[in-house]
This record gives sequence, structure tokens and C-alpha cells, in this order.
Amino acid sequence: MPPRRRTDPAAGRSALEAVRAAGGDPSGLDRATVGAAVRYTLEEFAVRHPGRSVELRVPPYGAVQGIEGPTHKRGTPPNVFETDAATWLALATGTLAWDEALGSGAVRASGLRADLAPYLPLGAL
Repeated sequence: MPPRRRTDPAAGRSALEAVRAAGGDPSGLDRATVGAAVRYTLEEFAVRHPGRSVELRVPPYGAVQGIEGPTHKRGTPPNVFETDAATWLALATGTLAWDEALGSGAVRASGLRADLAPYLPLGAL
């Protein structure tokens, strides 16, 4: 069963277009627009890569679980990906490569399954 969406896909795509129009830098956009773009792309990731083995966190905007494999039920999950909004949006849209983001320290990925290189970018959004 796919995860329940909280962000209207049309609103999410519109917010993502605003990020693209800003040259991929969401820092000049309002918090609501950035939040909608982040939540939409996180939800899209969870739809495309269902599961509960990795938790993706983009504070303060949202978190989802995805990727098939062993699940966790309580406490901190063993496989966690965390980054800021600008880095997540760049990874999701393909304007930043996984290795580059990881090497710069902009991404914190722990656990064997937290390597998202095979899943990013998300492709057509």
C-alpha cells in the first residue's frame, strides 16, 4: 500500500517549479513554498521506493520511510539519511550528485541501506 500523501501533487509540482525558477536555490523563497517542494519530493520518493528500512529526514520540513528491507518499529532507525532542504531538492532533481553531496558533508547517511545513490535523482517530477 503506497504511503498517504499530505501534499497535493499539483501544489508540490508548482513549488518545485518555483525552486527551479530560483536557480535551484530555495533560500530566497518563502518557507511555505520550500516546505511544499520538500514534502512533495519526499512523498514521491516514498511512493517510488516503498518500504520502511530507511528514514529520510529533511528538518524541519518532513521525514518519510522508504526502501524495502528490514523494518524498525521503535527508537532511532538503523538506516537514516538526513540533510537540509537545498541539498535534498538538488539531489531529488539531479542538480547535485550523491557522491558530491556526501563528500561535502551536506548529507548524513548512516546504516548499510542509507546509500541513496541508486534511487536519486527521482527523474521526471
